[in-house]
Amino acid sequence: MSLFDKKPEDTGRFVMGNEAIARGALEAGVQFVAGYPGTPSSEIIQTLSEAAKTMNIHAEWSTNEKVACEGAAAAAFAGLRSLSAMKNAGMSVALDFLTHLSYTGLGDRGGAMLVVVCDDPNAHSSGDETDSRWLAPFASAPLVEASTIQEAKDLTRWALDLSEEFKCFVMVRGYTRLSHASSTIRMDELGEFNRQARSDSSVAINPYLGLTHHAAVLEKLEKIRERFEHSPFNVYEGPKKPELIIVCGGSGKPCAGEALESLKLRDRVGLLKIGTLWPFPRNFVKKHIGRTQALLLAEEVDPFLEHQLKDMLADNPVENLRIFGKRSGHIPGFGEMTPDRVIKALSALLKVPYSRRSRAYQKKLSQISSDLIISRGLTWCPGCPHRASFWALERAVKTDGRDGYVTGDIGCSTLDVFPEGKERMNLLHAMGSGTGLASGFGQLGPFGYTQPVINVCGDSTFFHAAIPALINGVYNQSNMMLVLLDNSATAMTGFQAHPGTGFNALGRPTEKIDIEKLCVALGCQTTVWDPFDIKGTVATIRNLLKKEGVRVLILRRNCEIVRMKKEKNKPFVVVVEEERCKGEECAVCTSQFRCPALFQDVKTGKTKLKEDICSGCGVCIQICPFKSIKGEKRA
Repeated sequence: MSLFDKKPEDTGRFVMGNEAIARGALEAGVQFVAGYPGTPSSEIIQTLSEAAKTMNIHAEWSTNEKVACEGAAAAAFAGLRSLSAMKNAGMSVALDFLTHLSYTGLGDRGGAMLVVVCDDPNAHSSGDETDSRWLAPFASAPLVEASTIQEAKDLTRWALDLSEEFKCFVMVRGYTRLSHASSTIRMDELGEFNRQARSDSSVAINPYLGLTHHAAVLEKLEKIRERFEHSPFNVYEGPKKPELIIVCGGSGKPCAGEALESLKLRDRVGLLKIGTLWPFPRNFVKKHIGRTQALLLAEEVDPFLEHQLKDMLADNPVENLRIFGKRSGHIPGFGEMTPDRVIKALSALLKVPYSRRSRAYQKKLSQISSDLIISRGLTWCPGCPHRASFWALERAVKTDGRDGYVTGDIGCSTLDVFPEGKERMNLLHAMGSGTGLASGFGQLGPFGYTQPVINVCGDSTFFHAAIPALINGVYNQSNMMLVLLDNSATAMTGFQAHPGTGFNALGRPTEKIDIEKLCVALGCQTTVWDPFDIKGTVATIRNLLKKEGVRVLILRRNCEIVRMKKEKNKPFVVVVEEERCKGEECAVCTSQFRCPALFQDVKTGKTKLKEDICSGCGVCIQICPFKSIKGEKRA
């Protein structure tokens, strides 16, 4: 059974959470979808782009999240149903537009729009674990959140209906353990994809004269709150008079359920699950918390539900009600929700003994895991051009001798900051920030700043957010150098298309934006080089460091995985001549270059090659000081 079947069978389908969100959107008849790839959200647009190949749907990878939301809003203004998807960091990019969109609404053409934002508690693949739930009140937007894979599909469909009814965009919050978990779901029939788009040119829509708009938004949100009071996604389960009620949403529900099973507390503790987070369904919550005199708030990262609950109780106090959660210290104020966290809190509050596995068991489990699971550090793939680029950059900066300062950006190049990288980046924040920071540092000459300023940025990040910062540098005559790592892919999040790849989200050919021509047009001193030419790259960087103004060095070499998929061969047959290898006396290849295909033999101390993962790029041949690594170029 296909995820895109119009009339699915009753047997169900095993899907990922992000695929369930995509299916829910299809069942609701979505026709315009846009986003920028960012883990853990990427699979939503990826899945919908596959559907777009056979259905009347427009799917795109936009240059950034703000543009994606603007495109989705345009479709909604024209009467279509739309969706934009992003990770937590991307929501910050889109907010400028979305805060205005709440004031105007979606017009009267009957369209709908969802903004799906996937948070990353525990910062598995992010620079932070910001909690996007706070942005719903900030942007005056309704917010809903699923607790299961099935609910992710059903809630997405329901939210699009809600959006169309109230003529406003609706936020749907995902999170890593929902987005990337999998389960069997029941699918309903697909919606119709035959709406015709049209704009009403006789009506002006804008957020100005905001006082009137704001009053109307607040009135609308109160009507949505009333709807939330009776939502099927808000549920109480448990005894009529429990000793304690766990109030939760999202991942808190399955974790709390598992904790109650482990402690055998189903007959003593109630579970109040809230799926419509904001506007907070006050009456529904107050009705059920009246059953008890103790509450435990089980949620991850920030105390959002706890704040909403206490705000409600400030106006409608419940006598002798005790509230436990993050502020009481019973639930940590960081990281993901886990059953263990709930178990620990319940054990303390209800004086229920609970013993974890013995230390001997934990030790044995750890030993088995270390024997069976291969640890692969956060590092570039074998043959990744970024390893060669940073190798050359480090040597050029050291040889220059002026203590060059390197700012970085988000993407595969970010792996430089981890122990398996070169740790050459000095400053790293958000997408495009590296270029903006470099532009700022490049203005500090009059204040005695003499260090060369170098920004390292990937090609997808360049299109996403670095171009305005680069223009700023040119316009304000900053003294900076941009090293643009062009591997022709948004590799870190799954090889999605971007404006420099020459194809779109559906894999179809499109106009390729030439980075070199763009930089030249902006007035930058622009050079293109192959990072696999190590000596030439070092010399080129050193030469550019001596110059002034805005300089751009494009280090262009396809991502190795993209190249391998296309060419299906290895450029070099690489061998290590053990008799020439100095082993531990040198170890440049294993301790400094750190390609995963090279390792030091424990017995001999010599370098050996893992042929099964070696890409045959040949860069290690150039960096070996004793010429013990040889390579024969394939014909």
